[in-house]
Amino acid sequence: MNKHKVSLVSLGCPKNLVDAEVMLGHLPPERYEIVTDEASADIIIVNTCSFIQDAQEESVDTILEVADHKKSGRCRLLVVTGCLPQRYRDELSSELPEVDLFLGTGDAARLPGLLDEKLGGGQVREAIGQPDFLYDHTTPRVQSSPFYSTYIKIADGCANHCSYCIIPKLRGTLRSRALDSVVAEAERMVAQGVAEINLIAQDITAYGADRDDGANLPELLRRLVKIDGLRWLRLLYAYPDGVSEELIDLIAAEDKICNYLDIPLQHIDDQLLGAMNRRVGEVEVRDLITRLRARIPELTLRTSFIVGFPGETPEQFDKLLRFVEEGHFDRLGVFRYSREEGTAAATLPEQISERVKSERYKRLMKAQARISFRKNRALVGRIEPVLVEGLSEESELLLRGRSVRQAPDVDGQVYITAGQAEIGRIVRLRITDSSEYDLIGEIVEE
Repeated sequence: MNKHKVSLVSLGCPKNLVDAEVMLGHLPPERYEIVTDEASADIIIVNTCSFIQDAQEESVDTILEVADHKKSGRCRLLVVTGCLPQRYRDELSSELPEVDLFLGTGDAARLPGLLDEKLGGGQVREAIGQPDFLYDHTTPRVQSSPFYSTYIKIADGCANHCSYCIIPKLRGTLRSRALDSVVAEAERMVAQGVAEINLIAQDITAYGADRDDGANLPELLRRLVKIDGLRWLRLLYAYPDGVSEELIDLIAAEDKICNYLDIPLQHIDDQLLGAMNRRVGEVEVRDLITRLRARIPELTLRTSFIVGFPGETPEQFDKLLRFVEEGHFDRLGVFRYSREEGTAAATLPEQISERVKSERYKRLMKAQARISFRKNRALVGRIEPVLVEGLSEESELLLRGRSVRQAPDVDGQVYITAGQAEIGRIVRLRITDSSEYDLIGEIVEE
């Protein structure tokens, strides 16, 4: 029996990537073969993002691009999954006639049966249920990230209801996995060679708040650091008021927990933070940064801000710019506010023009680039742990990797100019040079 070849394109955040891996895991290997070349695939799946307008446009462009394989390649079925169909189920069917099947964010387990039906001539075109799926350690999953690093989603959905965010409507409310389930998955990943685990959720600090079994982030971390063979445990997407003293103490005390924290702050002006329905203001933010820097001196702090939120005055933006220029953040992402239908902020008056948003975006990114360059220069001469990831794109004679200060996909990388090491190994590296976002160094023999 010939296997159907399946290629999957996953767009958006690492949380989407985990969803894609779970989708592939549900495909029986005796009937489906996973391939990376879309031109050779019988079935192409596009797992979409619709968090903001740019993501929606990227999703639609990708769908139309891969749809060409139905004309020029061997593709028989084009499947679109995830956030875009979950959000626009009524519109997509007519607007994208090239697509044979739409699935929502909670329908991974239904994929094999629906594919069988379509391949057998079935007419079903849409299967979009409630966004209430939550995978666990028994759920099949095909790891697509490098063998030495992976993401583990510890919860799905969100109960924060920030006024600009559509996520609760796409993903449902907060659903946390059981402690034992997360630990079991982590143990399996490490046994398979994973050295770095990146914990993700819409808000990892909310983990366990919906459960009555004592699950919470500090308790989970205490369990995970006991896993033999795990080297790095990284925390991504922490809500500021969830960063407790207990959590700070754990990061400071446990060697396996990377001195790295991603805390999206969104703004520093109290009036705008209130309009965003954020629970913390400037005083609390500054106090948190002070406590973090005092207790974890080597902390790499990442954040993100929104510019052009409705009603943001020049004075409020200047306040944000001055705050960034104070140099609190090692890594920083900036989003231009996207007016998303179905969110509370979409109905606010005083919407900001795209021209002003772009200008503010550029100013903020330029300010952070100077800070990032200065912070990287300060690392020259130091010896840092670096995870070796492969050959450099610049030259096959050079290796590349990531410092413990750099998360996968969103931060810079390290170019290794001297020394050899196996891919997936963590080595000691002396930093010899730097740029705005990348580091250069030489392996130091043990």
